[in-house]
Amino acid sequence: MSKLLTVAFGLMLATPGVAQTVTPTGGTSPTATTEDVASVDAIITALYDVISGPAGEARDWDRFRSLFVADAKLIPTGVRRGETKATARVITVDDYIESSGSTLEERGFFEREIGRVTEQFGNIIHAFSTYDSRWTHDGDVFQRGINSIQLLDDGERWWIVNIMWWGVGPDVEIPAEYLKKPD
Repeated sequence: MSKLLTVAFGLMLATPGVAQTVTPTGGTSPTATTEDVASVDAIITALYDVISGPAGEARDWDRFRSLFVADAKLIPTGVRRGETKATARVITVDDYIESSGSTLEERGFFEREIGRVTEQFGNIIHAFSTYDSRWTHDGDVFQRGINSIQLLDDGERWWIVNIMWWGVGPDVEIPAEYLKKPD
């Protein structure tokens, strides 16, 4: 048995009750539902759905993990108060869950896609997914921004490779070309 398969099998045994899939980067993630990863629309919808919910509602973090290749990076960007230079913080999927998960669940958080622009070459897609964020489903928008999402089609399903985003205040102008609805 190859070393990769041995490691993958060992990881599956280490996480009882959660089916694992080998990702295109060689690691493993929980197995996704076919509906969540069948298309670009489906995986982006699943991404927003899994982090959104009312206060007190647990998120399905294995579902979240199942959308990403092993070693995917999430990269929040922005400008710190009193500064003019933009920064980026590179974190893993598990870092995101650890740093933001309890806040999303305790406070409530709803993020929805309000526009998307995609470009494709072969089996890769780059999606600029414009979003707005609210604390409650019908609450006031407290943030808008753009998720820059890199996606891979491995021939069987779509995977999120990386997400980098810039969140801004609710009144910052988002250019009209990024507010187009997905085709």
